[in-house]
Amino acid sequence: MYIAGVDEVGRGPLAGPVIAAAVILREPIDGVRDSKQLTALQRTKLAIIIREQALCYAYGRVEAAEIDVLNIHNATMLAMQRAVAGLVLIPDEVLVDGLFMPNIRMPCKAIVRGDSLVPIISAASILAKVYRDAEMIELDSMHPGYGFAEHKGYPTAKHRAALNILGPCAIHRRSFAPVAACLE
Repeated sequence: MYIAGVDEVGRGPLAGPVIAAAVILREPIDGVRDSKQLTALQRTKLAIIIREQALCYAYGRVEAAEIDVLNIHNATMLAMQRAVAGLVLIPDEVLVDGLFMPNIRMPCKAIVRGDSLVPIISAASILAKVYRDAEMIELDSMHPGYGFAEHKGYPTAKHRAALNILGPCAIHRRSFAPVAACLE
């Protein structure tokens, strides 16, 4: 029986995509827990192990412009849907972190705090976080001055200050209040 874990990262940032990961593991992996409870180095090391040992994994993404059209909730569900659709194996069941389930064709269960309670969801949490963080570091060099490598697009004081000075760039979510305020 194939059980997929799914989690997302990037609901709160003012910039960048929402990324979801779906993973089916062969067996549990030692040290896997909620990505928020791990250091960046621990996450990176575990992500390598998860990718090596997983039966399969996939990512789903929704870009800032799509988020502005869909809203963050619908964008998150779509990223999860895309991640599950990208799996090369069809899961018999999908376990998702949170209150809501994406629109998928197989049995699905939403688990509040699933990223800290269910190891397969924790594995997806780690994959999504490592993937998005690496992308935001790359986007930092394409959009200098905002500090994306440091804060990953989250609304820190440094990010808000840069946003007020530089204005929004191509990866900012224009529907989010602090970004919208800079456009006025």
